[in-house]
Amino acid sequence: MKLSEQKRVHILDAAEQLFFENGVANTSMDEVAKTAAVSKRTVYNHFETKDALFYAIIERMMEQLNDIKTVIFDENKSLKEQLLTIAEHEVSLFRSDNFLRVAKIAFLQMLQVPEFAKQLSANSIGCMTYLEQFLTDAVSAHKMQVDDNELAAKQFVYQLKSHIFYPRLYGFDVPSEQQEAYLIEQTVELFLARYGSF
Repeated sequence: MKLSEQKRVHILDAAEQLFFENGVANTSMDEVAKTAAVSKRTVYNHFETKDALFYAIIERMMEQLNDIKTVIFDENKSLKEQLLTIAEHEVSLFRSDNFLRVAKIAFLQMLQVPEFAKQLSANSIGCMTYLEQFLTDAVSAHKMQVDDNELAAKQFVYQLKSHIFYPRLYGFDVPSEQQEAYLIEQTVELFLARYGSF
């Protein structure tokens, strides 16, 4: 790795840590330079503005999160078991330190810059990268009845987020592994009760 590339990585690492601890608004480019052990000019050579640095961090973190296991619908397997697998993978993502870091940094920024929420929502991560296709295939195999795949996919994920992810993000009572397993089971049961083909 070239020296300039190494410095860029150091800047991103430093900014990510500072944004996580203090928020974007409360972090100066001077602080980023000091933490990265580079000059302020070097920081600006790589990132013209703090916003550019912020979006570079979000992009890098999203790339790290997109290393996911895709579940492809298999009509020869139990639909419930496949949905349980998808839910379990999603909950594993919610538990990951990287996901919590990017969520906290993004949440703090959304409080300062509301329009950022629209930009962030355009990025699909976790099972949202493939769940709509899974549902399309399940419908084609007459295993499910879904009229709006996008809405159904969001309902599935948001149900998990509301009970398992948001308590972690906001520091509420975090469910135990046993409680999480129960919540996953109930989420899948509810989803099948609404969309399962009988």
